[in-house]
Amino acid sequence: MFAAERRQLILEMVRANGAVSLRELARVVQTSEVTVRRDVRALEAEGLLDRRHGGAVLPGGFTRESGFPQKSHLSTAEKTAIADLAAGLVGEGEAVVVGAGTTTQELARRLARVPGLTVVTNSLLVAQALAHANRVEVVMTGGTLRGSNYALVGSGAEQSLQGLRVSRAFLSGSGLTAERGLSTSNMLSASVDRALVQAAAEVVVLADHTKLGSDTMFQTVPTELITRLVTDEPPAHDERAATELQALADQGVEITVAGPDTESPANESLPPGRQPRQDMPLPGQRRTQGGHGGPAGLGPQLRSAAALAEGPVGRVADLRRR
Repeated sequence: MFAAERRQLILEMVRANGAVSLRELARVVQTSEVTVRRDVRALEAEGLLDRRHGGAVLPGGFTRESGFPQKSHLSTAEKTAIADLAAGLVGEGEAVVVGAGTTTQELARRLARVPGLTVVTNSLLVAQALAHANRVEVVMTGGTLRGSNYALVGSGAEQSLQGLRVSRAFLSGSGLTAERGLSTSNMLSASVDRALVQAAAEVVVLADHTKLGSDTMFQTVPTELITRLVTDEPPAHDERAATELQALADQGVEITVAGPDTESPANESLPPGRQPRQDMPLPGQRRTQGGHGGPAGLGPQLRSAAALAEGPVGRVADLRRR
């Protein structure tokens, strides 16, 4: 068995069981504990699992969250494909909220090409990606800076979002399950994400396949409030991710799958042979109409969400839609 095959099997065993001993891993992959220990060390360096004395466990469990430097190097190709496809959901002149995260940061880089856009965010990284975009207005929440992911959190952030209405919210997280929805490992981040959801008519979750089936401590968005999931195509052997996608679709979440060569269909023309996969044909999908409209001709400005809430932005949504 090649090293890549061993490590994939080790990862699948840890995901399925939560914790596995080195002895058991060595028995299943039919190699020595020394070799397995080396594989586990390599997987830990990629942030895919944590080493424990005599074994390996899921990364962070329900308590610890990886910082931005670690997350930024994980699943980069998948995050790029997801961001390319998600950007096509945003139209000219719209007003949206974008939460913190490495995938949403990738989305922000692509939203810089959408004219007349207003982006409300609590992420310094999202704001930085849009700071020099022509005709894009960036609206920052208040709050206290959380250094591990460069996000503004706390009561200041939540209060600044009161009275705000936008067409849709783009959020990421640490885990996503059909049973519990989107979740994260940090209580303050979860609380702000819930406030972002309350400001939007639709909720779009951006999550690569490694987060499917993972559950972390604090729920941010219950499944019934998720309008659409944009994800990448799980590997053929990843039964857990495929099962979770089916379960999410059965609960009415619209599934959009980005292939490795996906580009945003709304903002770029695709060369022949590079068409994105969208609207995965799973049963139980629901479709909703996204709102458009909003301020046009805006320069690259930075102002508070409280100031924005004083006047209407984008399409005012009836949040009693569900």
